[in-house]
Amino acid sequence: MNKDHLKDTELWIGEHRFASRLMVGTGKYADFEEMRDALELSGTDCVTVAIRRVDTDAEESILDYIDRSRYTILPNTAFCFDAKTAIRTARLARELLGTDLVKLEVLGDTQTLLPDPVDTLEATRVLAAEGFTVMVYTSDDPRQAVHLAEAGAAAIMPAGSPIGSGQGVLNPNAIRIIQELVDVPVIVDAGVGTASDVTLAMELGVEGVLLNSGIALAKEPLRMAVAMKAAVEAGRHAFLAGRIPRKLYANASSPSEGVVGSTARAGV
Repeated sequence: MNKDHLKDTELWIGEHRFASRLMVGTGKYADFEEMRDALELSGTDCVTVAIRRVDTDAEESILDYIDRSRYTILPNTAFCFDAKTAIRTARLARELLGTDLVKLEVLGDTQTLLPDPVDTLEATRVLAAEGFTVMVYTSDDPRQAVHLAEAGAAAIMPAGSPIGSGQGVLNPNAIRIIQELVDVPVIVDAGVGTASDVTLAMELGVEGVLLNSGIALAKEPLRMAVAMKAAVEAGRHAFLAGRIPRKLYANASSPSEGVVGSTARAGV
């Protein structure tokens, strides 16, 4: 096999192209410098920023530490709890950053941080109709994922587990079903805590992973950023390569044919 065959394709979300399949958040770091260094080490080319955290009047803004020539900024509507507020925040992001991209979050409550299905669907319809490229955070409910895709979402982003919980992908079967039912990219968003969680997500065949706490709250965020980069690449290659079937009994890795005495022993 020609080694060029091993090169992966690029990720497309609507009209936006990404070389990396790892998307990284910008919150919870010790300071802006640590965030900047973690983004670089992660290899990402798409970073998500909560618009409601951006203070354009401050002497020092988070945007000052994000190289716009290197990264695509994905504004998100974090901390929005109804469709109206999320839609208004997305419109503000488009004016502020000059992008049609939005990671839509419409949360149901402050304790679980689970998405509100009704308002999320309403906001998706409105923003898609206004020309936004909507990447929508949702639960792992396959039917809700179908409704969101039909409403115009450019990417479906099911939670692996609750935001910031570090529990990994709790329901891999639901993620597989979502991929079968929608014809837009599926990006696992939220809940991954370490590199093995990310690898598992990618081995399911999703198009990418978005994470924040898994890096920012690690004991060594910069080292974890390196690990997450490797995990996405390893999981993606493993999915494309195709794992061996799971079997109940052992299967020798060395063939028995041609081994001296094997025929005699088999006939005993």
